Amino acid sequence: MRPLHDRGVLKRAVKAFRKRLKLARLDQESRIGGPMSSGQKSGIVAVEAPDQYPPDVWAEIVRQGRLLDAGHRQLELPPEA
Repeated sequence: MRPLHDRGVLKRAVKAFRKRLKLARLDQESRIGGPMSSGQKSGIVAVEAPDQYPPDVWAEIVRQGRLLDAGHRQLELPPEA
């Protein structure tokens, strides 16, 4: 049985997700990292999947365990072992 999407597409989708998560975290940290704040790290752990890939690509990535479904169309990275 042939996989629905090749490994290259799945790899690029995960890379796009990681980039979106990184940018969301940096955006939040830039607001809370002013000179009068405590310089806390971002609390963002999940973001909406980039829409340049169809939902079945994200479903396959979740099925493989490379990302976790956080609900409400949000995905998150699995905990590091």
